Amino acid sequence: MEVLLGIVIAFLVFVIVSITTVVLVVRAVYRRIRRNRAVATTALRTRAGFSRGPRRKVLALRVRLAEALDSGQAAIDLAAQSGGAHGELPRLFARIKAEGDALDLQLRLLESEIDRPVFAGELPAAEDRVDQVTALVRRLRAAVSTGLAGSTDDTLGILHSEMEREVAALAAGVQELQRLNRRDEYVAPARPSTRAPARSASAARRPSPTYDLKETRP
Repeated sequence: MEVLLGIVIAFLVFVIVSITTVVLVVRAVYRRIRRNRAVATTALRTRAGFSRGPRRKVLALRVRLAEALDSGQAAIDLAAQSGGAHGELPRLFARIKAEGDALDLQLRLLESEIDRPVFAGELPAAEDRVDQVTALVRRLRAAVSTGLAGSTDDTLGILHSEMEREVAALAAGVQELQRLNRRDEYVAPARPSTRAPARSASAARRPSPTYDLKETRP
């Protein structure tokens, strides 16, 4: 009986530990997904597609805001990787992102608004704020693009000059090689022929002269 009771207690402890572990893992995964802006933006886009009425307008504004902040963060990250994220751009984007996060909280509050007149009065102001954040991010991306394009143009100009020099040197080398080959062909003497001169056909058919020994005898 005591052995059976011990087995039951051990099984219950195992079940409790397993459930607790699963809950902790699910919570950690959920928090990580919520912190991932790409996943959060996708979830917002899905909710906006299935929503109807005034809530859909608010969700559409949240999607615009999230996409703008994501594009700004991508521009700053690319500039940092290329060594071009200098000056005030990272600090300015940090301020834009803070304002965007605060605006998203306002939109979430507006999403749960049940008073139609209050909702109708707050929605235009929310749209104007989203437009302002989007315009700021667009200007920031333009500044980052200008910096990247400037460094790229300089590098491409240097590469173009080096390529032109290499092509010119290669063409000069080919012309010099062709000139040396022609000179060798002109200077080299003609080899004498080792064959005996061929006898003509008439000479081959002509009979050899014969001498009469009787006539020349004294």
